[in-house]
Amino acid sequence: MLQRGQGPYGSDEQRAFVPLSSLLIRLATISTLTLTITIAAVLPGGAQVPAKKTVASAADLPRFTYPLAIAPSVLIQSDAPVFDAFAAKVLTDIDGVLAGYDIEDHATLRGLLEEQLELQLLSGTEDAAALSTADQMRALVDKPDAKLLSGLSVRATVAARTQTHATAGDAYLAAFGAHFSAALAPLPWPVVGSALKELKTTYELLTPALLVGQVAGTIDPAAAQSHSVSGETAATIIRMRYYVNIFLPQRVPAVAALSALIAQHTVQKPDIWTAREVTLGAADKLTPVRIAVWDSGSDVTLFPKQLYTDLAPAAADPHGLAFDLLGFKTHGDLYPLTPEQRASYPAAVKFLAGYSDLQESIDSPAAAEMKQQVAALAPAAVTPYFQNLNLMSIYSHGTHVAGIALRGNPAARLVVARVTFDYRSIPLPLTEELARREAGNYQKYVDYFRAHHVRVVNMSWGGTPAGIEDGLEKNNLGKDAGERKAMAANLFAIERAGMYAALKSAPEILFVCAAGNGDSNNGFEQVIPASLELPNLLVAGAVDQAGDETSFTSYGKTVLVDADGYQVESYVPGGTRLRLSGTSMAAPNVANLAGKLIALKPALTPVQTIALIRAGATTTSDGRRHNIDPKRSVALLRQRR
Repeated sequence: MLQRGQGPYGSDEQRAFVPLSSLLIRLATISTLTLTITIAAVLPGGAQVPAKKTVASAADLPRFTYPLAIAPSVLIQSDAPVFDAFAAKVLTDIDGVLAGYDIEDHATLRGLLEEQLELQLLSGTEDAAALSTADQMRALVDKPDAKLLSGLSVRATVAARTQTHATAGDAYLAAFGAHFSAALAPLPWPVVGSALKELKTTYELLTPALLVGQVAGTIDPAAAQSHSVSGETAATIIRMRYYVNIFLPQRVPAVAALSALIAQHTVQKPDIWTAREVTLGAADKLTPVRIAVWDSGSDVTLFPKQLYTDLAPAAADPHGLAFDLLGFKTHGDLYPLTPEQRASYPAAVKFLAGYSDLQESIDSPAAAEMKQQVAALAPAAVTPYFQNLNLMSIYSHGTHVAGIALRGNPAARLVVARVTFDYRSIPLPLTEELARREAGNYQKYVDYFRAHHVRVVNMSWGGTPAGIEDGLEKNNLGKDAGERKAMAANLFAIERAGMYAALKSAPEILFVCAAGNGDSNNGFEQVIPASLELPNLLVAGAVDQAGDETSFTSYGKTVLVDADGYQVESYVPGGTRLRLSGTSMAAPNVANLAGKLIALKPALTPVQTIALIRAGATTTSDGRRHNIDPKRSVALLRQRR
């Protein structure tokens, strides 16, 4: 079930469940880059420019392989001449892609230009080129906060270098802080506030040891065997070197500037969701509605009055079904932890609580403890530490989603459809045998839903061909990136066809899925299930408490509604309540509304339910967001009864 490097969306990961450590190393939207590219129609001498190759999806882009004589974790710390030779090859390929391919997807272009700009700044001699790149940024930035913040820190960096004729030292850092503060001051806080808090969190948590340790644990092993890395991995290496050499040295003045600005704006953004909430009761004459949470499992002890129980004597798992990592039938509503893992769970919950507080600039004891733990990690300890946190995050995910989906609906009955996602830094690679087994398992899940009269299914997870490629590379499979691309395309096609057929076979069930946390077009990335088009599938994007687009939410033509996906409170196993962010949290808010509508009128079909949800939603003035309004949708239903 899409478990090799893919899986549930939650805790504000940028990609479809990247390891939790990557949550800490993604640069906030302040570094988002854009590009406006113009190429002359005619070459010197009258020769025509070759027609660009059309790129309809990420799979249409070429793949590159770069030989490496040293470990990637050493390369990010190596002397400039060693790194520059590697960088020159990468830059040549970036230029070739930009010149030879017609890429309309803004996120992809931003990624290519961000990589180019990082290399320009790392060179120390291309500040003018870096500014030129930064000056082309905004044309491809779509989200309001990212557009305002685009290139801001780049300009502060170059201005400080120009003023002091240095790239380090006290004078340079003071100049950077002054330019950074001046650039931040006039920005509209309601638009950029959340993104700036995220940026402050990134500065506070990252350390060189953490970055080196992650690369050593996740990239070095395969590179040691193949003596090469893919283009995607090369981009990660470049990003890590940029963090170590440029981003992190600016920590003190950057945090000071951000802290001062945050302190000036202590008033929280307005919360639109409390006024839109619907809580049902006995007076509403409800019909029980079964809602399946197709996820990592749920702590059913937390929902005793909202739990579906199969009373058939042969029901080994009375509340649902489960499959293991190899795609075979297993048992249990929650992933079985070892005694050692269970002992570490309370600390992991505290870590997640601390991270949530840190995102909101709350100086809680949990946040302070979490920062101390991360700061103290030696490179060798990074991978095991975050691998365990990864497991605990996955372990908690399904329960958190279930609590959101069931909220305020006494007629809801939870059905547990457990998936065993891979939490390891080097995941189990996908094979054709396993892909076919998993494709068949999609149908087994859906057949179970149909047999047990499930009406709504929440799916806060997803996968892409790129995720499969990454798993193959981490396991040193395929002779190079091009071969892995072909292998992944074949494996992905098997899983996609199986998923599409399974969802289509149950037109009476409404499937609600998360858009993804990649800040990208899920159609271009070929994310499943979010890019599938079916009349009984509804895809949800994430907004914050004020209804503003989150920095991480993905988008695309299949994303028809948006819901609260920022700092959403719900249960984790054991009963603790945590605030987590992600489209994982937005989707069950939509499933929650669907369950309430069906409990009020069980004759509703998925198509009718989707129509009510969309009709009740409020569209923002820019047309980008369609925020659900449960009260309006319920009112529309009651008007039509």
